[in-house]
Amino acid sequence: MKSISSFIILFFLTFTFQAQEKKWTLKECVKHALENNISIRQSQLDLEISEIDKKDAIGNYLPSINANVSNSWNTGLTQNVTTGVLQNQTTRNLSAGVTVGVNIFNGLSNLRQLQRAKLSRMASMYSLEKMEDDITLFVANAYLEVLVNKETAKVLKEQNQVTQEQFTRTQDLVDAGVLPQGDLLEIKATNADENQQIIIAENAVRLSLISLAQTLLIDDYESFDVVDETYGVPVNEILQKSPQQIIENARKERSEIKIAESNVELAEKDVQIAKSGYLPSLSGFFNYNTRESGANRFGQGGIDPNSPSQVIGQVESTGEAVVAPNFALSTLPPLPFFEQLYLNDGISYGLQLNVPILNGFSTRNSVQRNKINIQRAEYQLEQAKLDLESNVYQAYVDAQGAAEAYQAAEVAVESQELAYDYAKERYDVGLTNAFDFSQSKFRLSNSQSQLIRNKYDYIFKLKVLELYFGVDAKDIKL
Repeated sequence: MKSISSFIILFFLTFTFQAQEKKWTLKECVKHALENNISIRQSQLDLEISEIDKKDAIGNYLPSINANVSNSWNTGLTQNVTTGVLQNQTTRNLSAGVTVGVNIFNGLSNLRQLQRAKLSRMASMYSLEKMEDDITLFVANAYLEVLVNKETAKVLKEQNQVTQEQFTRTQDLVDAGVLPQGDLLEIKATNADENQQIIIAENAVRLSLISLAQTLLIDDYESFDVVDETYGVPVNEILQKSPQQIIENARKERSEIKIAESNVELAEKDVQIAKSGYLPSLSGFFNYNTRESGANRFGQGGIDPNSPSQVIGQVESTGEAVVAPNFALSTLPPLPFFEQLYLNDGISYGLQLNVPILNGFSTRNSVQRNKINIQRAEYQLEQAKLDLESNVYQAYVDAQGAAEAYQAAEVAVESQELAYDYAKERYDVGLTNAFDFSQSKFRLSNSQSQLIRNKYDYIFKLKVLELYFGVDAKDIKL
């Protein structure tokens, strides 16, 4: 029993440790964001609503069927629904019916509503695609920021390791009387400064991880971490294309243009729907109804003893009266429930034509209002194209500038490495002091950190440009 308990405890400790050690890849971060981001969920709800609107438009083609039933009690002078006679009574009356209505023609409104619902669904899909692109790019940028901070911290730690090794060697030389005490103090100051920079860099890593976790809606900030991946600089094929080529492709592929175009089509369809109000509408109906009453009925009984006969006519030739037996009226109980429903039922059916003549200019004003909306949508489309062109040029210039900055940073690192090696050689033989040597190492560390930042900035801006060219955000690889 003890061994089983130990195994269970070990299992859960191992599981907990593995869960805490999980590190997220960029692909996992993007996938998680697309599944959980609130803005994307809202866009998905908009898409669901557009699906319901489409079902509503399809439902307009179907006939309407409505059933009704009413059961009431009346007291006082009321009409007997089975005899039509007014009498003082307390009675119960039931009526029931089924009505079917069919919209035969309503100015093509149903057809245009269905077409509009389909357009609205497409616009919702484009909005969802744009939101996914934006979130993917935002997550990629946050992820790259973490990697930049991690690599920067790594470089600082490597440089500090060199400083510590140099401190040990300098200590030996100072103890041997080869170097002055000031060189040792200079290296101590350099080590302290580097330790401060390492702390700042590690805080930047922590903050960037928290920012990424918040973007992904992950609450466990303490254990959240990303895979320490090192990305190479991609081939800049996209920069081989001209800005105009990218703009032309972006106008065909980008969601913001498709959204603006869909809005124009929706506005045009709204005008057509409004114009349907000028046309007549034709509908058909069919109704079945029946009734039942709990009131007593009057029926023919036996011969009235007080007046056994009654005159019903006269012989024209002789003037002799024609008599017949006089039957007394008697009160009878109501007929059975279903028999009454059978005897009292009826149907009605017909067509109804409505011709619009004057409705206070409502239809005309609706048409004019929607025509204005077309112009507004066209202006928005034109503005979207201008914004896209401006954004593409900006992204193109940014990518070119990032490429040049990265190349310059590479040259700077190479130069600083040579300068550092030269300074180290001079320091080792006592031809330079510790201050000059520390400055050389400081410049190398700065150039390496700048190279890291320029590299990831260049990668990100290339990906932005690829997005404008029409590459799906989910297919972009770093």
